[in-house]
Amino acid sequence: MRADFYHLTRLPLERVLPAICERVAGQGQKLLVMAQDEALLARLDQLLWTWKAESFLPHARAGAGDADRAQSVLLATPDEVVSATGDAAGEARHIALVDGEWRDLALAYDRAFYLFDESTIAGARQAWRALAAQDGVERHYWKQDDEGRWREGP
Repeated sequence: MRADFYHLTRLPLERVLPAICERVAGQGQKLLVMAQDEALLARLDQLLWTWKAESFLPHARAGAGDADRAQSVLLATPDEVVSATGDAAGEARHIALVDGEWRDLALAYDRAFYLFDESTIAGARQAWRALAAQDGVERHYWKQDDEGRWREGP
């Protein structure tokens, strides 16, 4: 399992997440986007429809009428994921934790994108240390440089 820690220092979540969604979908994979905050998920739902003028990212909200279709991206709360076993959430092999909170249910996926900022950095540090003790977890830390490019580092 690969855990990618994205430290949001220059760009906000609303700029970083769509690029990750696009990359995962472009590889023919499915991505589960998880947050506890319904308002955040609603904002991300709108964003994925409009983030580029020339395109949109096919996605759905868990529990919505179109969620059981083979969407590239599914937005859900942790409770919705637990109750969604066997549908679109079960098909995803990638998960994006977008509210700055690590959840161990991400360990069941092939790859986790954990996005956090300065307000949630303490939890990210704790998760980083905890994952070091987990067998089979490959951790990567990403931070933007002065030009805005993502660089892997300590």
